[in-house]
Amino acid sequence: MLWLSALVVPMVAYYVYRMRQGGATMRISTIDGVRRVPRTAKYYLRHLPLVLCCLAVALLSVALARPQSAEHNSNSTTEGIDIVLSLDVSGSMLARDFEPDRLGAAKEVASNFIVDRPNDRIGLVVFAGESFTQCPLTTDKRSLLNLLGGVRSGMIDDGTAIGNGLATAVNRLRESSAKSKVVILLTDGVNNSGQIAPLTAAEIAKSYGIRVYTVGVGTMGMAPYPAIDMWGNLTFQPMKVEIDEKMLTEIAQMTGGQYFRATDNRKLREIYDQINDLERSRVEVENFTRYDECFAPFALLAVLLAVAGFLLRQTWLRRLP
Repeated sequence: MLWLSALVVPMVAYYVYRMRQGGATMRISTIDGVRRVPRTAKYYLRHLPLVLCCLAVALLSVALARPQSAEHNSNSTTEGIDIVLSLDVSGSMLARDFEPDRLGAAKEVASNFIVDRPNDRIGLVVFAGESFTQCPLTTDKRSLLNLLGGVRSGMIDDGTAIGNGLATAVNRLRESSAKSKVVILLTDGVNNSGQIAPLTAAEIAKSYGIRVYTVGVGTMGMAPYPAIDMWGNLTFQPMKVEIDEKMLTEIAQMTGGQYFRATDNRKLREIYDQINDLERSRVEVENFTRYDECFAPFALLAVLLAVAGFLLRQTWLRRLP
């Protein structure tokens, strides 16, 4: 309907044509006397009826296009998931078979995982020779990311207490009322310390309906481990990678989760992406849109301009026949 405003072009063209054709003519010797006559307002406003008519056509085309204003509202219902990341920070996590090392790679993918889950509560547990909660369950992702960024190897006595790390994570979730409770446990070794056996912790997790995903990090075969030589310099010595995959698989199967093996940064990112897809929050969104008609002011103004132009042409600006 907006294309109707193009009718203004032939209207103006026809008006110009009529003006050039003129009316009756009369030959006189000179018009010098007429030129000195002052021009009235009628002279300057002689084209006003055409202008008003063109505006009326343009406004009428806008009104026929039916302009509307829309107000959008939405109601969302979210069923979130409570997740605890249990992260191994033992000395072996500094091995350089990942970039920059195993711990750095784990923190990077965990950060992306946290950012990608805005509707869930997420907590952080770290463990080595013992374990503690670095961050309780929270929706404050900024604080969680800051606490994750402060995680480093050596903040706990060295060792690999997988059972303690899992038990601490389970303790953070046992009173949760979320529809789904998940632990993502990441380690690169074999349980060699702690007061709780890993399978015992897994049985506790199962009793609370907590699903455990276990991730073993480390390349196949040998990996360069950091060491300090007799002169105090940092060196790297190749050591065999040992991960208790059987135990990690049993933990995952017992609790309804899965075991994954990450041998490089790309594989580790893919594992977290896969877990991210497996544990998706359900978000229901209902959208409401209300439309208000806005054509009336344009139509009314078009009619008023058309009437005003007609009246001017028939009265004050009327041309003699």
